[in-house]
Amino acid sequence: MKLWLCVLAVSAANWLMKAAGPLVLGKRDLPPALVSVTKLTAPALLAGLIVTDLGGRTIDWTQLIGVGVAGILNLLRVPMLPAAAAGVATTALIRLASA
Repeated sequence: MKLWLCVLAVSAANWLMKAAGPLVLGKRDLPPALVSVTKLTAPALLAGLIVTDLGGRTIDWTQLIGVGVAGILNLLRVPMLPAAAAGVATTALIRLASA
């Protein structure tokens, strides 16, 4: 439960940061370098949450494979939500098959 509250808090903060830019800058275009850094915010936050959640205990290999699938799909330019859903589905299917 604590993790999901953190996910919601980080999502809200991320949304507020992304909304602040257009409100402050108006109709001016951002430099391409800044746009590329902004696109990396969500994957970096997700990676940080995953690392802190997995750290300090025995590694669950099914979970690690699911994270790998989501990461590979993200590298292939699949949007974040479907990539994360595919990682969750992969983890669930591996656990179901190994039970």
